[in-house]
Amino acid sequence: MRLLALTAALALAACSAEDSAPTRPDIPMPTDATDPYADDRPIGWQPLLERERELADHRIEYGDGEEQYGELWLPDASVYGDGPHPTVIMIHGGCWQAAIPGTILQDQLNADLRRRGYAVWNITYPRLGHETGGYPGTFISTAMAVDHVGVLAEDYPLDLNRAVIMGHSAGGHLAAWAAARSNLPDGPLSALRDGAFMPNGLITLAGINDLLMFRDAGPGRCGEPDTVDQLVGAEARTGADIFADTSPSNMLPLGIEQVVISGELDPIVPAQYGRAYAAYADQEGDTVTEISIDEAGHFELIDPTAPAWAVILQQIERLTAE
Repeated sequence: MRLLALTAALALAACSAEDSAPTRPDIPMPTDATDPYADDRPIGWQPLLERERELADHRIEYGDGEEQYGELWLPDASVYGDGPHPTVIMIHGGCWQAAIPGTILQDQLNADLRRRGYAVWNITYPRLGHETGGYPGTFISTAMAVDHVGVLAEDYPLDLNRAVIMGHSAGGHLAAWAAARSNLPDGPLSALRDGAFMPNGLITLAGINDLLMFRDAGPGRCGEPDTVDQLVGAEARTGADIFADTSPSNMLPLGIEQVVISGELDPIVPAQYGRAYAAYADQEGDTVTEISIDEAGHFELIDPTAPAWAVILQQIERLTAE
């Protein structure tokens, strides 16, 4: 009788715990059939900013310098529990230029990731046109921001064992560069090798991962070659290998899995640049998944209503799986 009573009590407790556990929502993924902006694709960045946007949970400074802050997005604890949550370190693009919007470019993605149970650390950094933008300030700030995730995890429920770094366009370049810091040569940035946070994987969305190729053969939509020269400090570094410590393609292998995603209709960072970089990274010994998405331009890759997002999210889920 006592055994039956104990069994019943345990069963009741299990049911109660199950009943009180958060219910994870079934969030549908966009498809060609449900894409609300299908008739307007490919889109530019302005339509993304014209849509209603959600706000981050916290704005946090990772330094006391210019543009040294990030925005932290956290899943609803009533839905996903207290965590810790898989984490995406997000880096926005904008041709490295202060004149183009920053963190808000990623807000649509951040909100969707938050609804799906991910924490997002969405960082910004000084860009060309800011006093400390370019070399070395952009790179130093990016490293500081990425490494600050370790400080955040002391106070917020971030699972750094299930973390990826992801960037779009110029942010893809900086994400890949941040992941490659252990290979920085001796020089002005070599101190950034120490204590570099290493995520599970890297995802670049239309990333400008080979600066020399983009400088010399880019379509000019980011103002290259001038913007690249300004970014790497070409004028002040005459005689130095200006890409050895600034271009991910010169800092391979990274030692973590890379996912290189491009849009076949991208006029800013054409898909062939992603394919060329992925082939080189593979040749250098990294594990690389290269994906080119039909009917996607440059900004479909940061639009969670576009069918391309289902492909991207699948890679995030894979790299952050337990």
